Amino acid sequence: MQPVPMAEVWRGDFLECVHLGHAVIADASGGIVRSWGDPEAVILPRSSCKMIQALPLVESGADLTTEQLALACASHNGAEIHVSRVGRWLAELGLSDDALRCGPQDPDDEPEHARLIRAHAAPAQMHNNCSGKHAGFLTLTQRMGAGPEYVDPAHPVQRAVREAFEEVTDQPSPGYVIDGCSAPNFATTLRGLARAMAVFASAHERGTARDRAAQRLVEAMVAHPALVAGEGRACTGLMRAMDGVAVKTGAEGVFVAILPRQRLGVALKIADGATRASEAAIAAILVLLGVLDPARPEARRLLHRPTLSRRGALAGEVRYADALGA
Repeated sequence: MQPVPMAEVWRGDFLECVHLGHAVIADASGGIVRSWGDPEAVILPRSSCKMIQALPLVESGADLTTEQLALACASHNGAEIHVSRVGRWLAELGLSDDALRCGPQDPDDEPEHARLIRAHAAPAQMHNNCSGKHAGFLTLTQRMGAGPEYVDPAHPVQRAVREAFEEVTDQPSPGYVIDGCSAPNFATTLRGLARAMAVFASAHERGTARDRAAQRLVEAMVAHPALVAGEGRACTGLMRAMDGVAVKTGAEGVFVAILPRQRLGVALKIADGATRASEAAIAAILVLLGVLDPARPEARRLLHRPTLSRRGALAGEVRYADALGA
């Protein structure tokens, strides 16, 4: 099956660009409630699956706060609220920035970016948007008594991550790639990723250790949306605009949602990797499912994102495609 229109770019009365993609709404059994495009398309979930990668951490019994759990699932802006908390987490482990294996990243947060420039300081690994996930990997490494190279696919941490990933997607992964933060990222289908999100969404109905871990992670994301992403980010804004729904973006046009009350999971992938399209599409699907009020400012911003000229004149908009029906 071919990808279908999921977002459009209009300039005036002219349709200038169409973003194609795939999306799946699934239940915890893997049943498809609704789909667009090809549910069996194999994708790289990238950062959208960080809550899956955090399952072995929570299952290990590590004594972690809800803020730490939210950071373990985060793709954050590298703001002070993120970097300071990751720094304290590392200090609790008796470690420093050098123990991380994610690499440094210039922070997307403008105040922190400006602070580094004024201080003539280079970005640290703690500024990396994945540093919370890596602090979680280090915590699990210590609990396992394993070696420091926790991003090695053969490391016990990554073997545990793959086992959890394949269980919640209910599919053997066809392989992995190295993500931007140097950690393995396991491939799956859109249906598998949506099924995994539905497992998180319905975890409160079951009592296994994995389900309890999944529920804690969802609750932490919902409780601390600013730690999961940051000010001005779609993940943070959408979670603030909804009641109990967790969402997470991933690089190259991936987005997922966890709907506990509906016990549903959503996964989508934009074929050309455009974030502007994945944000419009996930907002439209959340409206379609009745969990996002289209009148909320964040919903309006994503469903009909204005395109402005350099002087601020309205030139057009990025909007969801009609096939999503929001």
